[in-house]
Amino acid sequence: MKKQSIFSDIKAGKKIISVYGLGNVGGPIAAAWLRKGAKIIGVDISQNLLDEIQKGKSHKVEPNISDTFSKGLKLNKLSLTSDGIEASKESHIKFVAVPVGLNKNKIDLNSLLSATKSIAKGLKKNDVVIICPSLPPGTTANLVKDVLEKNSKLKVERDFYLIYSPERIFEGRALQDIEENYPAIISGYGKNSLDFADSLLQIISKKGTIRMSSMANAEAEKLFEGVYRDVNIALANELADYCEKVGVNFWEARKGANSQPFCHLHYPGTGVGGLCIPVYPRFILESGNNIGKSLKIIQNSRKINDAMPIKCVKDSLDLLKKSKINPKNAKITILGLGFRGDVTDSRLSPTYDVVNEFLKIGSKVIIHDPFISEDSKIPKNVILTSNLSKAVKNSSLIFISSDHKMYSKLTKSSFSKVKKPLLIFDGRNILNKKSFSSESLLTIGLRD
Repeated sequence: MKKQSIFSDIKAGKKIISVYGLGNVGGPIAAAWLRKGAKIIGVDISQNLLDEIQKGKSHKVEPNISDTFSKGLKLNKLSLTSDGIEASKESHIKFVAVPVGLNKNKIDLNSLLSATKSIAKGLKKNDVVIICPSLPPGTTANLVKDVLEKNSKLKVERDFYLIYSPERIFEGRALQDIEENYPAIISGYGKNSLDFADSLLQIISKKGTIRMSSMANAEAEKLFEGVYRDVNIALANELADYCEKVGVNFWEARKGANSQPFCHLHYPGTGVGGLCIPVYPRFILESGNNIGKSLKIIQNSRKINDAMPIKCVKDSLDLLKKSKINPKNAKITILGLGFRGDVTDSRLSPTYDVVNEFLKIGSKVIIHDPFISEDSKIPKNVILTSNLSKAVKNSSLIFISSDHKMYSKLTKSSFSKVKKPLLIFDGRNILNKKSFSSESLLTIGLRD
């Protein structure tokens, strides 16, 4: 089926799209199709999220998504449900965007299998299933395919299309990434599925598509994106540590090195968080273990990055020791809970490990974050606040964990209520060095 024919059927409501999982990935996917005039059934097991979408408050940190949902609801282009079987019966094209993560360092496919089983029970001839989460190679062609066929009594390629097209988004610009920034990676169980994927995804992707010869190749491509970044960050962390010990300014050396077009050193920092970069390498590692393949560079990179919160806390304690301040009597203010700058997402944030390290030595801890005011994973004896003045009052040490842009604008006067002497550990190299004396500021990758 040609792109224009598919597009006409979608706009006319002849082909209804369902999106399973309306969070950080599925929300932007649903919004992108709504903006193209599609009729969408949004499926999610979280009633709280469905209620927030109804109120127009679900995806405020992602530009245009909540507004697109509100408009879609008003025009009867968007309906919401937690009934995945009924949504499958009523729709023709099904996007699966449920989370796939780790549970005790093991790949957790439960949400994917649950959504797939619901879809299968409502699957009809000529329907289309598009799998979007990051997965170990072979998952879609084997596990997902088997669940769909077993529970639907239909055959892929003969009766329905099966496509793997991984999400490629960056939080804070997700809709723009889908529509404008990247070509869509597409793959299909067979030629019919691949050709349909090509025509379908070109409708919302201005950069077009990149066809993969197998779904396993597409699954690997997505994981490689994250693994590359994790390994590069580990290299930056190791070089920053080296520079600290030999008296080299890592940041100046990095800038010079990256002027060479084949060098792309990333940033060192307090750790790597989120459900992407620290997770995808573990998918590869587990897959490698299953075939008896040791992947030493990836494994060592994970160890380096996982150890960064402990290393940074240890370095920051040197500031207290030099000022003869007992860490057990110290109030530590940690700036940033988000796993990355300017996001409301704290999943797998290195800040959790930073907090635990300070609590182990008996310090009193308070966390500041401009975007996160509540978090059930924070210990009860730790305060979380969006009030910077409250967070830094009578603090013995300021520890910068997340690179929120607002922190780059902080000056000495921002810390007027801090105990003297002013002591800051900058784990993201975000502060303007000219605003602080060298005695009060310790920066990752820098030592006098």
